[in-house]
Amino acid sequence: MAAKLNRLLVLYASQSGNAMDVAERVGREAERGGCPAVEVVSMDHFDVSGLTDELVVIFVVSTTGQGDPPDSMKRFWRFLLQRNLSQKWLEGLRYAVFGLGDSGYQKYNFAAKKLDRRLLDLGAEPVIEKGLGDDQHPSGYEGTLDPWLLSLWRVLNQIYPSILPSISDILHPDHRTLESSKFQVIYHSANEVQQQVSDMSDPEYFTKVIERAHLMSPALQCHDDEKPHYILTMVANKRLTKEGDDRDVRHFELESSSSVIDYKIGDALEVLPSQNPISVDAFIQRCNLNPDCYITIQPRDTEKESLDPHVNGMVHPIKLRSFVALAMDITSASPRRYFFEVMSFYAAAEHEKEKLEYFASPEGRDDLYQYNQKEHRTVLEVLEDFPSVQMPFEWLVQLVPPLKRRAFSISSSPLAHPSQVHLTVSIVSWTTPFKRKRQGLCSTWLAGLDPHEGILIPSWIHRGSLPPPPPTLPLILVGPGTGCAPFRAFVEERAIQSMSQSTSPILFFFGCRNRESDFLYKEFWLSHAQDHGILSAEKGGGFFVAFSRDQPKKIYVQHKIREESTRIWSLLNAGAAIYIAGSSTKMPADVTKALEEVISKESGMSKESASRWLRAQERTGRFNIETWS
Repeated sequence: MAAKLNRLLVLYASQSGNAMDVAERVGREAERGGCPAVEVVSMDHFDVSGLTDELVVIFVVSTTGQGDPPDSMKRFWRFLLQRNLSQKWLEGLRYAVFGLGDSGYQKYNFAAKKLDRRLLDLGAEPVIEKGLGDDQHPSGYEGTLDPWLLSLWRVLNQIYPSILPSISDILHPDHRTLESSKFQVIYHSANEVQQQVSDMSDPEYFTKVIERAHLMSPALQCHDDEKPHYILTMVANKRLTKEGDDRDVRHFELESSSSVIDYKIGDALEVLPSQNPISVDAFIQRCNLNPDCYITIQPRDTEKESLDPHVNGMVHPIKLRSFVALAMDITSASPRRYFFEVMSFYAAAEHEKEKLEYFASPEGRDDLYQYNQKEHRTVLEVLEDFPSVQMPFEWLVQLVPPLKRRAFSISSSPLAHPSQVHLTVSIVSWTTPFKRKRQGLCSTWLAGLDPHEGILIPSWIHRGSLPPPPPTLPLILVGPGTGCAPFRAFVEERAIQSMSQSTSPILFFFGCRNRESDFLYKEFWLSHAQDHGILSAEKGGGFFVAFSRDQPKKIYVQHKIREESTRIWSLLNAGAAIYIAGSSTKMPADVTKALEEVISKESGMSKESASRWLRAQERTGRFNIETWS
C-alpha cells in the first residue's frame, strides 16, 4: 500500500471513446502537475477489491442507453453492489467522479450519479463535487470538464501536495511539451510476411483481416469480440417512405448463407460499415504512407514481450491500407481536442501552429467546438485544413477515433426468418450550421448497396434492452417512426406462436407524419389488425395510428394513449408489460406522462402514486424503454 500513497489512479468506463479520452487527459495533466505516479485504467481491467489500497481515485464514466453503465463498467458495478461490503469499506479513499451524458435523455448521467452515491455509501470521501458533462452544452462535455478539472487540481494541490506538487504547468499551456506516443508502428516489407490468398470477397479471409485490425487497434483491442459473429449479405433494399419525401427510411433484409443466425426479438444487429475507398486513399496520400506495406502496432513499452510478431506469435502483420479502412474512422468521426494539440507540435507554418495552439487551449474551446464538433469535421478534412502538419503515423494510430460498429434494432423474428435479420433504418442526413451537407456513414452505405452484388457485411448480434416477452404476457407497445422496428419483430413472432398455442393480446401505438408518405409497414400492421389477427379487436388487441400532420392540430401517440385509457388500464390489470421505442428527444417523456395520467384516471390514485406504480413496473421488467438519438 505504501507504494500507492503518491499515486493517482484514473479509472474510466467508456462506450464510444469519450470517457477514455477524458481519462487520458486527466492522466496527462496530472503528470504535468508533477504527479510521481499516474495510472489510467479501464474499469474492466482493474481488480475492484484493490480500491481499498488506493489513496485518490478519479472516476470517468459515460452513460449509455436508458441510464445504463458502459459494458466495461458492469462487472465493476456488480462488485460494488455486494451487500457484504460495509459502510466503512472505502474509508480513507478520496475520490472524484466526472460523468459524460446527454441531458436529452431522461436518465441523464445516471451511471455517474449512481457511482458517486455508492462510493459515499461505502465510506469514501469526495475531493470535489461530481462533474456532469453534457453533450447538449454549447461547448459539449468540455464546457463542464475544463472548470471541473481546474477545481480538482487546485484542491488536490492543497490537500495532497505530494501527489500534485505543482499546478503551474497545467495552468500555463506555454510550458507544455509533447511526450512520446504510446504505441509504435513496425513496418514489414511484403517479402517478410507469409503471403496468403488475399481475397477480401472471401468471408473467411475477410473475417480474419477484421479480427487482426481490431486486435491491433489501440482503441478497439479491449473489446472481447473483435471477430464478426456473422458475415451477411443484403438480399432486399426497399424504400418504405414515399419517393420525394424528405425522409428516406429503408427496409433491409440481410442473410447468412452458411448458418442460422442466433438472435432473439428485442436484439440489435451491429454492423461495421465500409468507408469510401477514395477517402481512404486520400488520407493515406495526405499522410505520405505506403498503402501496400505491412504493419504491426504495439505498445511503446520495452518491458513487454518481444515486439517481433514472428516471435510472440500473437500479432499478425496487416496491410496498412486494410488497417486504415477497417480500424480508423477518417471519414465520419471528428477528432478530439488532444488531436489538435499534438498537431500543433508538427505544424511547419507559423499561422497554422498558432491556430492549432489556440484550438487546444481553454480560451479556444468554444471556437474549436464550432469548427470541429458542430460541423462534424472529419479527420481527413482537418488534416487537409492544415496542410503544413505532417503527423507521424504512430500518433495517428493513437488519436484517430476508431471505426465503430453501428447498432440497429432487429425488426424480424427468428421464428419467421431463421437465417435472416431485417432492419428498419432511417438514412441519416443533415445540414451543418455552415450549410454543409452531411450523411451518416453506415446508413448511407447500407442504402447504397445493391442486393445483387453480394457485398459482405460484418455483423454482430448484440443483446438488446427490450427483453423478449413470453407468449402469455399481454403487451402495450409504443413505437412511433422507426421505433416500430423491434415491435414488427414482436408482432411477427407472436403471430407464429398463436398458430400452435394460446397467446395474450397486444395493443400497438404507432405514429408518423402522414398516412400517404411515411406510414411504415402499413400492410403488415393492417393485416394483423383484421381477420382475427394478433392485433385485432377479436383477439383483445388493437392497432392505433397517430398521423401528426394530416390535420391542422398535431396528433401524437400520447394523444392516442389517452383516448384508449380504459383498454390500457384493463390490460395493465391483467399484468401487461409496456415497451417504448424510438427517438430519445421528447417522445419517451411525453408517452410516460400520458401513461401516468391514464393510470391515475382509471385507478383513482394520485399522479405521484401513478408515477411510483410505473417505476415499480420498471423494476420488475414490465416497463421497458429503448431510445436512440
